[in-house]
Amino acid sequence: MKLILFSSLFLTIFLLFLAIAVSVKNKEQDGDKNKFSLRDGLKEANRRLTLLLTKNKKKSKKKNNLEQELSVAGIPVKPEEFIAFQWIAAIFLAGLLHLITGNVLFSVLGGAIGYMIPKFWLKRKQRIRVEQFNQVLPGMITSMVGSLRAGFSLPQSLAMVAEESYSPLKEEVELVLKKMRYGATMEEALLEWKDRMPSEDLSLMVEAVIIQRQVGGNLAYLLNKIVETIRERGKIQNQIKTLTAQGRLSGMIISLLPVGLGFVIFLINPEYITTLFTNPIGMFMLGAGLIGGIIGFVLIRKITTIEV
Repeated sequence: MKLILFSSLFLTIFLLFLAIAVSVKNKEQDGDKNKFSLRDGLKEANRRLTLLLTKNKKKSKKKNNLEQELSVAGIPVKPEEFIAFQWIAAIFLAGLLHLITGNVLFSVLGGAIGYMIPKFWLKRKQRIRVEQFNQVLPGMITSMVGSLRAGFSLPQSLAMVAEESYSPLKEEVELVLKKMRYGATMEEALLEWKDRMPSEDLSLMVEAVIIQRQVGGNLAYLLNKIVETIRERGKIQNQIKTLTAQGRLSGMIISLLPVGLGFVIFLINPEYITTLFTNPIGMFMLGAGLIGGIIGFVLIRKITTIEV
């Protein structure tokens, strides 16, 4: 643990001196034109460190996936910054548990949990933003139907939607229009939108628009039918959530009950339950119980999740 702390301290000092050196070098080159700026030095150090870590200009597949997840979640953070935040959280939680318990095993466990917490937070933000997008998507399609029946083209309808909508729909539509202004065709922009946003309702709309542009037909009538389909499916999904609420709540209670009971026993008689954390057999039992609880929670979630 001391090695990790000293490594983090050394990296911080190295970045600070590198930033100062870069700033002084820029000052000597530019003379009186540019003043000494620690902020510019930190930016230059961050850029050089990023180039050193990536080693090449091509983005890896993992980095592209993380960048897409950050875009879907609406988090204005670069993939490198998010990964750095994961390591900071891991080191912080590992050090905190080491100071509290003094056990190396808990330090490793804390580091793993700290590294995964930002990922769970990203998934949660992504799920919330997709749900918000799906809620306002039928209204967007209805506005497009009205604009098409009034004589506007599809790009003009999207532009009107972007002006009248709010986040997250506004940012997504503006990004599609920006792609089209930069030279992409309507089909390319819509397909990229469908690949970026994991929404089944959006995929249905995009595929319908592309097919209509290839074979022809009444686009307003087609989009109106899609709105009806999306709303009916939404009603069915709400009914399923109501019917499976008891099962999902049971899964949460069963998973949290051992943790809550162990905490209560620790408050009543700490010496009685501390044996589980010091004895090898007790630690094995805790690990087996944790794995079993996770498996049970996942199975209950699978049973109560019904695709519509």
